[in-house]
Amino acid sequence: MQAILNILQTQGNGIIEALGQHISISLISLFIAAIIAIPLAIILMTHKRIAEIILQITSILQTIPSLALLGILIPIVGIGTVPSIIALVVYAVMPIFQNAYSGLTTIDPNLEEAAEAFGLSRGKKLLKFQIPLAMPMIISGIRIAMVMIIGTATLAALIGAGGLGTYILLGIETNNNALLLVGAVLSAVLTLIFSALIKAISKLSLKKMGILFATLIVLFGGFAGYRSLVKPTVNVTIAGKMGSEPEILINMYKDLIEQDNPNMKVSLKANFGGTSFLYKALESGSIDIYPEFTGTVLQTLVKNKQNVSHNPEKTYQAARDTLKKESNMEYLKPMKYQNGYDLAVTKSFAKKYNLQTISDLKKVEHRLHAGFDPDFYQQKDGYPGIKKTYGLDLASVKTMEPSIRYKAIANGKVNIVDGYTTDPEVQEYNLKVLKDDKNHFPPYQGAPLMTEKFAMQHPEVKKSLNKLAGKITESDMQKMNYLVSVKHEKASKVAHDYLVAHKLIK
Repeated sequence: MQAILNILQTQGNGIIEALGQHISISLISLFIAAIIAIPLAIILMTHKRIAEIILQITSILQTIPSLALLGILIPIVGIGTVPSIIALVVYAVMPIFQNAYSGLTTIDPNLEEAAEAFGLSRGKKLLKFQIPLAMPMIISGIRIAMVMIIGTATLAALIGAGGLGTYILLGIETNNNALLLVGAVLSAVLTLIFSALIKAISKLSLKKMGILFATLIVLFGGFAGYRSLVKPTVNVTIAGKMGSEPEILINMYKDLIEQDNPNMKVSLKANFGGTSFLYKALESGSIDIYPEFTGTVLQTLVKNKQNVSHNPEKTYQAARDTLKKESNMEYLKPMKYQNGYDLAVTKSFAKKYNLQTISDLKKVEHRLHAGFDPDFYQQKDGYPGIKKTYGLDLASVKTMEPSIRYKAIANGKVNIVDGYTTDPEVQEYNLKVLKDDKNHFPPYQGAPLMTEKFAMQHPEVKKSLNKLAGKITESDMQKMNYLVSVKHEKASKVAHDYLVAHKLIK
């Protein structure tokens, strides 16, 4: 509780901003979904066959995983609020349409006949008794959609749209339960508040509802217009993958750029997602820079797959040249440390089965239940490559986010995890890192990745970021990761302190 109170005191402004973003995204999505679904139900209330087809289509759309849908939308509409709203509207249309259609088509036929006997036109019949009678069902659909939207909107943080998901993801990645609870509890409270408001609105007359919705449109439209006018110009958008280390790096990039270029505004998108999300966003121009690792470039991003040298300099040169040739990307000089993959087990498990190297796992492969990062599970240099190089076939594999997999092995839910050489959790959870005795894992040095076009337009940014070339040792990064992941210090402060201590900024 003390940790939560401390967060509310020190990060109050950020929480209020995230809350505002979450409310804005949710209400806009709900309004658009209702504008689409309710008129569609009214139009199709006398066309049963077409209505059933629409129901099938909306039901199929709901089965698409939200992350997959966001991944599809990024190359088309970029990152931020727009793809988030599109995804939320897709999920919200079905319950609203289904309930509105059911409410309109299940009205007592005797009432329909009475309306016709009184000579009511179709429009008057709709307004006078069909919509009022169907209103409980319509409101029920809207409430279901609202609950779904507020919960799913937490994923908007993955593509730079902000919201309460920022605190949930940050809490998971930095092993900070207080941050996670702040985001989760506020999301739940929002759901309860809006559910009660919708229930109260349902008691209003159609005329009063129309006035209320018109007022909300004017207020939100005016607020959006004001924000667009006063919002500072962003010259550079930098994103980072999930976890403490990428967040530390992008904060370093920001400090270096803004110190050398006082008139330049840098926007950060921390905990943005996995490799594919970031690379698509970079290609589409939705972001300008993100830190990427040499081994990942050659194993995952380039089309022309090649054998990776275990010489760090040769690996970097191959990654730089191939990216330039294939995708017109500019890959700046790397930092000193290597953040390579590793495999770890608990020290007690290693002692019990005398495990020192990855090759030793072969004798206990039927006992191994793994928790792997999604990237590691699918990338050539990860589990697929390990299986091939070492001939391993583990008993079971589950994918999970970085901090969760470490908790899982600590709690005995899994007995082997992947990790990185700079992870502080190895020490925190008393783990044994197994030696890569067949040299499977390629060198991993981090460096800023950007398009050639951006690099040509902003040579001053390249100059600032190249100050990190050859800097930061493995020990340095382990200490910084420890401060953020275990001690829960802010990544921006840890990054700034390092740059000041090493005289890279004033």
